[in-house]
Amino acid sequence: MKPKVYIDGAEGTTGLQIHSRLAGRGDIELLAIAEARRKDASERKKLINSADIVFLCLPDDAAREAVALVENENTRVIDASTAHRVAPGWDYGFPELSGAHRAAIAKSKRVTNPGCHATGFLAIVYPLVALGILPRDYPLTCFSLTGYSGGGKKMIAEYETAKTPDMSAPGIYALTQNHKHLPEMTHIAGLPAPPIFCPVVDDYYAGIAVTVPLHARLLRSAQSASELHAALAEYYAGARFISVAGEHSSPLHSNYGVGTNNLEITVSGAEDRVTVTSRFDNLGKGASGAAVQNMNIMLGLDEGAGL
Repeated sequence: MKPKVYIDGAEGTTGLQIHSRLAGRGDIELLAIAEARRKDASERKKLINSADIVFLCLPDDAAREAVALVENENTRVIDASTAHRVAPGWDYGFPELSGAHRAAIAKSKRVTNPGCHATGFLAIVYPLVALGILPRDYPLTCFSLTGYSGGGKKMIAEYETAKTPDMSAPGIYALTQNHKHLPEMTHIAGLPAPPIFCPVVDDYYAGIAVTVPLHARLLRSAQSASELHAALAEYYAGARFISVAGEHSSPLHSNYGVGTNNLEITVSGAEDRVTVTSRFDNLGKGASGAAVQNMNIMLGLDEGAGL
């Protein structure tokens, strides 16, 4: 019998993207709610409890409410909101971070999907901390350039139908250092304090480039760009969707990998000052692609199916 899959919130940006990746697959049964009953709690509850996997593509409070509708031991949840990313009892859905992460996802009942900025940051910082290269108390900074689709339907509409002259230029936001991805960036990387984080939204649809600058003199063993590259390349050797680029000419454009689930890491700089950049589709590996990858792992299917 095919696993039954339901997307709660299928009309949102992430929900639509997940649906498009699943619609043509023959190895699952995709459950659907009638448009007229989309906000009917009893119908949603019925579908949630009929499914083997439920994707929650909802605002945080609605995601918490949806989890409370699960009344059986068989329904497994993948939450695309920020509601459970540092919550006890939830497994963080980034399988490439470690074998332990992958094993936990495979058997989990509750998986929380990473945020897009957090995905780029953790792809760089987590392995460097795990390898003992980056001290946990390193004074980290991070800047992240993303397309406007990461802001969801409201921001997409603003850029595409109501754009002001200012929106034609990059916009720095979350100036008070309270971005919603900071808790998971800090917690999952095992940092004692959050990084200084500078997200930037620009006038293009999709793609994200997350950069972490590093002073080699503050790293253990004063790692050079070439040594950092070798360490990251070895860490991700064999990873299906993460690669570490070789020599790369500048500039690094932030629309790499759009339409795919691929993430590429580039190490640049001199012997004493290095930048490490991860580039990927904020709607792919940064959202719906990662969610589908997690579902495949949870169901024991080909990890790349639909991707």
